[in-house]
Amino acid sequence: MNAPLLPRLTPAEVALLPSHGTGSHAGTALDRSIVPEAARIVAEVESGGEAALRSHAERLGDIEPGAPLIFDRSALEAALAALDADDRGVLERTASRIRAFAAKQRGSLAEFEIGIEAGLAGQEAVPVERAGCYAPGGRYPLPSSVLMTAITARTAGVEEVWVASPRPAAVTLAAAAIAGARALLAAGGAHAVAALACGAGAVPRCDIVVGPGNRWVTAAKYLVSDRVGIDSLAGPSELVLVADAGSDPELIAADLLAQAEHAPDARPILIALEPSLVEAVEGALHRRLADLPARETARAALGNGFAVVAGDREQAAGLCDCLAPEHLELHLADPDGFAGRVRHYGALFIGPGAAEVFGDYGAGPNHVLPTGGTARWSGGLSVFTFLRVRTWYRSGPVPPPAGFRRDVERLARLEGLEAHARSAGLRDTAVT
Repeated sequence: MNAPLLPRLTPAEVALLPSHGTGSHAGTALDRSIVPEAARIVAEVESGGEAALRSHAERLGDIEPGAPLIFDRSALEAALAALDADDRGVLERTASRIRAFAAKQRGSLAEFEIGIEAGLAGQEAVPVERAGCYAPGGRYPLPSSVLMTAITARTAGVEEVWVASPRPAAVTLAAAAIAGARALLAAGGAHAVAALACGAGAVPRCDIVVGPGNRWVTAAKYLVSDRVGIDSLAGPSELVLVADAGSDPELIAADLLAQAEHAPDARPILIALEPSLVEAVEGALHRRLADLPARETARAALGNGFAVVAGDREQAAGLCDCLAPEHLELHLADPDGFAGRVRHYGALFIGPGAAEVFGDYGAGPNHVLPTGGTARWSGGLSVFTFLRVRTWYRSGPVPPPAGFRRDVERLARLEGLEAHARSAGLRDTAVT
């Protein structure tokens, strides 16, 4: 008998998984074995500028020798103009959905001011000036990632956005045009991240570098995170699908395979509330895998995921929180009730009609999400990623109240900071 496509685990085994992953890619998103080599590449691009960037891009096949390294705004617009009308329509409609959701997000963060004892205080949200948005381009062209990152940055108010993507297809260039990018760097991996973070020739230094990528991208983002902002260290993509006896095995298999075709290290996971459902899904996986173009990739990814049977909804919710997955999809009776029980996930898809692929391709919420259990403390890419919440304090026309000044002086002396105390004590008259 052949081994199941989805390995079987018990709930106890799931709880013991390292960083809640399986297979050879389990554990942290950062592959520390390549950090020294990634550091060498970053250092070479930082010191060697555009020449070093081009050397690595040509060496790794991002571009042909002598081919353009940068597509400026006019080149992006030319690619958009040459794009098939139907393809352009898809990109523009997807962009409008992403932009609408991001604009609503931006509006949810309010600036305010409040009267305080010592005067007036408040906050303002200000975008970074320049963002670098990475979009993978090795296995498949991913214009959706260009739209998700660059549109979100522009909607946040970022003035200048650069996109980086290796071997960019025409549709990728067109997506960068629609998203409002200034230019596209035709490079990937650690050298592209280094260029965005440090600057290289015509590529300016960015204030933040965002977007998913392979282990070299992740290592480089880790290395430059002391000089620029980053969104996250992304690991293999994940889907946890929770289903009960009333769920459709064919629909479940279709969604698991959609996740599995991303890459061999993707993690499709089924939490079943009915033991017989696992076998039904297994049969559907075999049938659907047979004619899938990316079946070898998907087969490998299925082996990197697993199926587990939960005894009840409470245990299923506990397993979800243990895994804290990137995507959590609920094929359940009363999915809203279950949704209220889970706490940790990157994005939640409630009900069998809310396919995770709809999230991938622009239903509205962003598809750049925390992986590897990091959803326990972080969220996905959003306009907030590109905003700095700054606070301010303005003194009033009269001195701060004596009681407030005395509290500051006493607290400063409790910490042994006498100059602090004396500075506060001098504010016994109005200072304008």
